[in-house]
Amino acid sequence: MLWHWKESCLYGLALLCNPPSSSPYDDKWKSVRSNGKVYNLKRPGSQGSAPGDPHHRVRRSTQRPDSPPGARPPPSFGNSTARTARRVPRSELRWNREERRTATSRQEELKLTSSTFALTGDSAHNQAMVHWSGQNSSVIFTFESTDYGTTYEKLNEKVGVKTILSYLYVSPNNKRKIMLLTDPEVESSLLISSDEGATYQKYRLNFYILSLLFHPEQEDWILAYGHDQKLYSSVEFGRRWQLVHERVAPNRFYWSKLGLDKEPGLIHLETKALYVTCKLQNCTDANKGKPFPGYIDPNSLVVQDEYVFVQVSTGGRPIYYVSSRRDVFTPMKLPKYTLPKLQTFTKSDFFSPAVQGRRCYRGPSVAGIKGMFLANKKLNNEVKTYITYNKGRDWRLLQAPSADLRGNRIHCMLPYCSLHLHLHVSANPYTSGNIASRELAPGIIVASGSIGAELTSSNVSMFITSDAGNTWRQIFDEEYSVLYLDQGGALVAIRHTPLPIRHLRLSFDEGRVWNKYSFTSSPLFVDGVLGEPGEETLIMTIFGHVSHRSEWQLVKIDFRSIFNRRCIESDYVPWDLHDQGERCLMGVKRVYRKLKPIARCVMGKTYSVTTISEPCDCTESDFECDYGFERRADGKCTPAFWFLPSSMSRTCTTEHTFLNSTGYRKVVSNNCTGGVMEQYTARRQLCPSQAPRGLHLVTSEGKLTATLASNVTFLVFLEEGDGSKTSITVDFGDGNAFTYSNVSSIEDGIKHIYKNVGIYRVSATAENSLGTETVLLFLHITCQLESIHLSAPFVAVKNKEVNLTVVLSPSQVGTVTYIWWFGNNSEPVITLEGSVAFTFSREGISVVTVQVSAGNNILQDRKTIAVHEYFRSHLLAFSSNLDDHNPDVAEWRLDVSRVIKNSMVQATGVNSDQLLVTVLPGLPTVAEFFLLPDKQLTEGKPDKTLSELVLSALNQNLVQFTLRPGVQITVYAAHLSAAPLVDTSENHSGSAMLMLLSVVVVGLAVFLIYKFKRKIPGLHIYAAMQDEKEQEMIQSPVSLTDSTPSFSSQRELLTTLEPLDTEPNSQTIGEYHAVLYRPSVPTSDTSPF
Repeated sequence: MLWHWKESCLYGLALLCNPPSSSPYDDKWKSVRSNGKVYNLKRPGSQGSAPGDPHHRVRRSTQRPDSPPGARPPPSFGNSTARTARRVPRSELRWNREERRTATSRQEELKLTSSTFALTGDSAHNQAMVHWSGQNSSVIFTFESTDYGTTYEKLNEKVGVKTILSYLYVSPNNKRKIMLLTDPEVESSLLISSDEGATYQKYRLNFYILSLLFHPEQEDWILAYGHDQKLYSSVEFGRRWQLVHERVAPNRFYWSKLGLDKEPGLIHLETKALYVTCKLQNCTDANKGKPFPGYIDPNSLVVQDEYVFVQVSTGGRPIYYVSSRRDVFTPMKLPKYTLPKLQTFTKSDFFSPAVQGRRCYRGPSVAGIKGMFLANKKLNNEVKTYITYNKGRDWRLLQAPSADLRGNRIHCMLPYCSLHLHLHVSANPYTSGNIASRELAPGIIVASGSIGAELTSSNVSMFITSDAGNTWRQIFDEEYSVLYLDQGGALVAIRHTPLPIRHLRLSFDEGRVWNKYSFTSSPLFVDGVLGEPGEETLIMTIFGHVSHRSEWQLVKIDFRSIFNRRCIESDYVPWDLHDQGERCLMGVKRVYRKLKPIARCVMGKTYSVTTISEPCDCTESDFECDYGFERRADGKCTPAFWFLPSSMSRTCTTEHTFLNSTGYRKVVSNNCTGGVMEQYTARRQLCPSQAPRGLHLVTSEGKLTATLASNVTFLVFLEEGDGSKTSITVDFGDGNAFTYSNVSSIEDGIKHIYKNVGIYRVSATAENSLGTETVLLFLHITCQLESIHLSAPFVAVKNKEVNLTVVLSPSQVGTVTYIWWFGNNSEPVITLEGSVAFTFSREGISVVTVQVSAGNNILQDRKTIAVHEYFRSHLLAFSSNLDDHNPDVAEWRLDVSRVIKNSMVQATGVNSDQLLVTVLPGLPTVAEFFLLPDKQLTEGKPDKTLSELVLSALNQNLVQFTLRPGVQITVYAAHLSAAPLVDTSENHSGSAMLMLLSVVVVGLAVFLIYKFKRKIPGLHIYAAMQDEKEQEMIQSPVSLTDSTPSFSSQRELLTTLEPLDTEPNSQTIGEYHAVLYRPSVPTSDTSPF
């Protein structure tokens, strides 16, 4: 036996380590002490604490978050927070008075043989654990006992006084082998003992163990899950470790099963949404197996005995697949319309077809009796307890006791009134839970509950049944923890109370009479009770404390003194298992050998349950409704409205015969023979000749998207039709199509690679001599969107439409959505095109943000646009040495734009607020400046004198700046035309000749653009007839080195295109103020200065 205590002050609970002196808050301290108690649970050989959460802690006084309505938290002892928070009932005060009355007569009271061991110097620790070897725990320091808890010694004295331990494991196949883990924050190592803890050897670790999984047969084989999602294996009981696999899903790794898997050292695991099997010491790609084709949902792999379960979601709906005895996976046939109900429940719930329409909260199976279950069902907001003896085929309410503890008659008539139980089974080894049954005590069930129309949390009493739920008796009118002793030959009851106690109660006649015994001389706050696993001995340990500041007390109770002899054959009596008189349950009559209620003897460890079984003839009650059938009021099974009986012949797609259901199937594990077996059993028939029906086409991943140049696996299923005579033609939508002679030839899927991005119409056609059927799938082939770039003008005219374009890299990525935000607008504009026209109605700086969504990838770009009513602009050129230092990156262009602006302001004296400068992308280096009006001095029109001043300074090479030491750059005006300045000011001369000339120029410009079909960088052309040019503009590159004409050609084109109208849908030229407007060159990443 091992005792562990944990020092909470190491975890920041310093206040608990130094409790205050006596104060009015003593009761609160008692609650905190118990509430802080932590239990770490792990079954030997099972998946211990959940990977990723090694502590897997359970608090006794807290109701589980997934508990059903009406469920009570697990019972707790002594100083539980849940108990101290309520008013002490009169019954407890009565018990306390009784304790005081009997204090003077303790000489005559019944006493048990006990010994007390105090953990000296341990008054500060508020967390404790006691367990037998074979259980593991969260440990800092450990005490060990080799005499059933009479004396203890510190385990740290064997492994090192300064060694801080964190976990203890015992091999489930060899209890002599013990493994201790040290605290990884101090050191990461293992302490291994092969002699039941007499000696230990230390081994260093280079990873942090979260959980261990022992092999069910090989005592030295262990799997260890690390904090970095890596799985390690050891075949030397932890002395050496080897990496098995990386990126393993938490709690999704399993050992092979003898007789099912090909090799004993095979490991089932889930990694990167794939189900993989791997060899223990040789997990290479060549040795990996993939039993399930394609991807599965994360954390969905479950390997349980002969079954393997996975889940694949398609279109937001999960499809469950199962493999039996490691055979191929097939979709699970769940009753239709029950799946959404299952999805709304937690993992602790289940749904039975026999109670459709009701929420059914999982109850325990009754230990020792096959097919018997208890469950709480919620119907009309009332939780009621039901019982079944045939695995859920039939359910009924529990008959309440006929009398209470005092012999008063209980008037409770079914179905309006019945007995309801709290069905929480304690995972805590120190508490019994709300209900308990044992394999070696068949038919005896002890539970807490209430009598009435529904389950309640008030007026809770304790009930017992000795005949497997047929009749019940009330044994206490308040909550007790009841434990089984001597294979169930005796029952021990300890009262739940926040007060200290010194008595317990014993029953030797299945709970009919309870005798009161004292187990300690001083009252004790009971924190937990522990017996050896299996309840095979007559020794029990009670642990607790005298006060909240006292040391831990371990009370060992030896019950052997109250038994006077060992049981003999005459002490036993046969007992027939039945359900309200019906002895044939699960197809057999079972007779158990049970101890007589009057016998007071010891059965001992050698006792085993003796059962005599006699098979029964099959009756209708041994069969349940088959898949797709529902039971009517008269008990007959008929097809559900959604069920197609012809779908049961699905095996005909690969075989020549099928089982034709009669609407019934035998209850699982039912052993009846003869009788109506032949009438209700499905009959094998030849497959009928029929046209193909129920053709399905999906991808192996269950998705409608795939990546360019990747292998896409298509799966084709046929529900009905002769698969051997039905050909399948698959057209991939890209000009490739293949025909397969039968369905069985494509069981592993069809692989195909797409070379271009797009949406493909994939079709599958099944055809035989009786007909055809076709199914379609629209598959999106995409590639990764690497970057986007928003092309927008630096300066825009107020109330004039501006064209904004997004350039993608790569240009073709599949289906793309564009989300635009303009200025302070809270609502975005969503388009499927990469170009949008927008009108700015206010002057000032406006920010345009665009997001591009392609698949799961979203990229964003943002541009700042200066909006003004009037402005003048001109292109700038530079001395050729600037190109040698131009890296053509956005940040460099921003810095140089700022330097050019400062140089122009110094050379001309122009107000910096009136001047904007931006460097355009590409080579040779080109910039553009914008001259804005000074509205305080003019009427808002551009000052021609000021623009001439700027041009004069540029022409005289007065604008210069130093790029770096020794590199002097000269800025000058680019002479592209006789009238290079673009002016947006109004001119109301109204000359008809000028308007006519403008019309001619516009027509000529349109003709030239249409003729050469190329976009002219530096200009935005807005016209209703330019749809073709708009598309061309989206695809054109921005770099001036690739697409910008030479200065001489630019000069010709600018002269020709100067008088274009700026209204997008205008059919006339308009006034002269629109003729001289020319927006600036759109660029990708610079802002005006």
